[in-house]
Amino acid sequence: MTETASPKTHAEANRQRKDIVLGEATDEARLVRFVAGPDGVVVPDVARKLPGRGIWVGADRESVTMAAKKGLFSRSAKTKLTAPADLADQVEALLARRVLDSLGLARKAGTIISGFEKVVAAVATGKVAWLIEASDSAEDGRRKILSAARKAPKPPRLLGAFTSDELGLALGGENVIHTALLAGPGVERWTLDVERLSGFRPLLPPEWSANGREES
Repeated sequence: MTETASPKTHAEANRQRKDIVLGEATDEARLVRFVAGPDGVVVPDVARKLPGRGIWVGADRESVTMAAKKGLFSRSAKTKLTAPADLADQVEALLARRVLDSLGLARKAGTIISGFEKVVAAVATGKVAWLIEASDSAEDGRRKILSAARKAPKPPRLLGAFTSDELGLALGGENVIHTALLAGPGVERWTLDVERLSGFRPLLPPEWSANGREES
């Protein structure tokens, strides 16, 4: 589904690194890697590809902000580093881009289904891993799809972190509202990225869970 440097095996997904905020070993899949740029500025490396010694922080806004404010990047690197004030925002933007780009690759691989009727039919098969609803979707259509999802042999998880315009750009369409990601190769890697993103932005708009029926 994606050619980025995500964990490729269960063993890699559970490889541990030292979280500089907690000061203890944590699964790499729950961390964000940072490196020191040539100008001494801390750079997020969400794809784990950049050269240099990695500095690892929990994949959540509070941890990244704390590491920046308390000078933990410099302490870990044993040299003076500058952490931008918007470092957590940079991580969020990079993770969001990574998640959306991977959806584009999934579309090319044929594991993305879009459109109300097609998504409802796919959900009924129990082969949908994730329902991806535009954050600006209409309540009526969303409620019907989620009702179908709850009755599925294997109810999918729900993501509503992106607008229809963002989904449209990623999937090469217009007015993309209802989308399903089929279970299969690559979904586990994508899920790990979504879970890292959840530390920086809600995966569902707060109003969706107001009645307690639309939570994933």
